[in-house]
Amino acid sequence: MPKDIINVGVVGFGMSARVFHCPLISASDKYELSAVVERHSENSKSVYPQVLIVRDIDALLDISDIDLVVVTTPNDTHVPYVRKVLAAGKHCVVEKPFTVTEKEARELDLLAKKAGKVLSVFQNRRWDGDFLTVKALLSEDVLGRVVEIESRFDRYRTFKKENAWREVGDFPGSGVLYDLGSHLFDQIVELYGTPEYVTATLRNERQIQGAPDDSFLVILDYPSKNFKAVCRAGMLVRDQPPRFTVYGTRGTFTKYGLDVQEEQLKQGISPRSPAFGKDKADKYGILDSEIHPGIHITGTVTTADGRYQEYYDNVAGAISGNANLLVNADQAANVIRIIELAKQSSSERRSLAF
Repeated sequence: MPKDIINVGVVGFGMSARVFHCPLISASDKYELSAVVERHSENSKSVYPQVLIVRDIDALLDISDIDLVVVTTPNDTHVPYVRKVLAAGKHCVVEKPFTVTEKEARELDLLAKKAGKVLSVFQNRRWDGDFLTVKALLSEDVLGRVVEIESRFDRYRTFKKENAWREVGDFPGSGVLYDLGSHLFDQIVELYGTPEYVTATLRNERQIQGAPDDSFLVILDYPSKNFKAVCRAGMLVRDQPPRFTVYGTRGTFTKYGLDVQEEQLKQGISPRSPAFGKDKADKYGILDSEIHPGIHITGTVTTADGRYQEYYDNVAGAISGNANLLVNADQAANVIRIIELAKQSSSERRSLAF
């Protein structure tokens, strides 16, 4: 019989673990947060007194009753750590981006299948309220045949963060393409499948010496569907444009503002709170569409509630054998392929077939 409670060990206690993974795991009755790897501190114990602190991943894997290991460490550790987790016979969740190369991603996918273990990537933004709203509008055919989605994730910061590996040019998987592209591309692939062509421009717009790309424009093209997705991110965007703009044959949907769940988690709001995941009314999207012949409406669309908890609910279901894994390693490998094609496209200044 499957165990009722899944014992979890988390590798690392940086921003990702503190803000996302540990609160979501702790809020679920399907999991027990049992151990955390912290090399030099015990910060997690002040928030989660029950956890055992260990100093490295090998010590974590020696704990026999750990069922699931969550890898939240920098990108260059993902491949060796996931290999170790699977070799130890444990299930694994790994932060995005999954890996640096598609080849590595396919290797880990194969290892997990051979081991018979769940391997998932934390693509939590499939459960952003704005994305769920777009998904619902497409499902209801409110906009007619959709021809383009523009999806943006912008910030404004003119300087390089100190001691931030994501802003070190020669660090594996650094830059906004890996950091934010992995979210935007995953959402589009969730809606339309893998693209037929990828065209990209990457830049270091802040011109910071030794820094990686801080801006990208990537077009995921689906000519057979007469559809394209324009995915953009930048660090010099002070006046925030829409997060989503969806263009269809009957109308347009426009949504400003980022999903609220990350900010709520930073504020310490529990995923169990009734207010969790609920967008502010002044950030609701605007629909301007002829929803039926002769019936034209313009107005706000209440944002669907964000539901990050469903990611971990699904992982628990997959571990127990009661659900199909929604974010699997094969899907994550496709996202890494798009990232690699975008890098090549920008370098060679041409479109590339997927």
